[in-house]
Amino acid sequence: MNRTILLPAAYLVDQLAGDPEWFPHPVRLIGAAISRGESQLRRPGQSHTFELLSGAGLTIAIVGSSYGITANLIRSAYRRSQILGNTVELLLAWTCLAARNLEQEATAVTGALQTGDVVLARSRLSRIVGRDTETLDSHGISRAVIETVAESASDGIIAPLFYMALGGVPLAMAYKAINTLDSMIGHTDSQYFYFGKAAARLDDVANYLPSRLSALSIVAAAKLSNQADPHAVWSVWQRDGSKHKSPNAGQPESAMAGALRVALGGDNTYAGEVIPAPRIGAEFGPPTCSKATQAIRLVSAASLIGLGLGVVLTCLLRTRKRS
Repeated sequence: MNRTILLPAAYLVDQLAGDPEWFPHPVRLIGAAISRGESQLRRPGQSHTFELLSGAGLTIAIVGSSYGITANLIRSAYRRSQILGNTVELLLAWTCLAARNLEQEATAVTGALQTGDVVLARSRLSRIVGRDTETLDSHGISRAVIETVAESASDGIIAPLFYMALGGVPLAMAYKAINTLDSMIGHTDSQYFYFGKAAARLDDVANYLPSRLSALSIVAAAKLSNQADPHAVWSVWQRDGSKHKSPNAGQPESAMAGALRVALGGDNTYAGEVIPAPRIGAEFGPPTCSKATQAIRLVSAASLIGLGLGVVLTCLLRTRKRS
C-alpha cells in the first residue's frame, strides 16, 4: 500500500478501534517472546559478561524476528491478493499506534479525579505508568498523567509513524519490539543492569529523533491552540530537555511543561524504592487535573501534526527515489 495512504488509514483505524483487549496484539506476542527468551538464557551465578552478551543476543533476535515476520506476513498476503495484502498491512500498521488507547486511559484517570475519586484515579493510573501509585495525591496523579502522555506521544505515536514512513510497517514493528524490550528488561537495577543494557542503549538510539520531533510537535500544537507562547515553550524545552536521566524522555516532557506552564519531574517511587529526578519547569506551579486534561488535548493535536510530518517524509522519500 502506498505509505501516503497507509499512514492516515492506520491512524484513522486506531482512532476508531483503539486497542481492544480481545485482539491478538503483536506487542503482547513480542512480550511473551522476550519473557520466554529471558527464562531460557538466564541462570543464577552468570558472569556480567555473559549477561551482557546474552541480553544483546536476545535483543537482536527479538528485533530481527519482529521485522522479518512482519515483512513475510505482508509479502505472503500480497501474493494471495491485493485486497488481502492491503488488509494485513493496514491491520499491522494499526497495531503499531496507540493514540486512541493513550487518550482513553489518560482520560479515565482525569475523569476519576474530576469526580473526587482518588482511589479509582490511582487504580486507573497504574495501568499506564510503572511508578507506585498507592500514595499519590491529586497533584502526583496529575503529574504522572502529564509526564506519561508526553513521553507516550513519542513512544506510542510519533516514533511508530516516523519509522513507518521511513521503512514501512516492518520497521515500525521492529521499533515496537525495541520499545517493548526496553520496558521489560532495559532497567538500571541490579537485576537487569547488564542483561538489559543492549536493549536500553538501542532504545536510546531509536528514540533520539522521534523524541525531538515529538517535542517540536507539542510546541507547534501549543502555538496552533493559542494555549501558550511558543517561544516560551521552546525556551523551556531547550533548557530542561536534557535534565532527564533518559536522553529522550525529557524532550517531550520539557516541551509539555513549557506549554502548560507546570512543574514536572521530581522523585518517583518504583517497587518501594524512591528514585530521584530533576525538576522540569521548576519555576511553574504544581500539576492539576485541569492541566492534565489540557495535556491530553495537546497530545491529540501533536499526534495529528506528527501524522502530517510522517506523510511529508513519505512524499520526500518517494520523490527522492524517483529522481
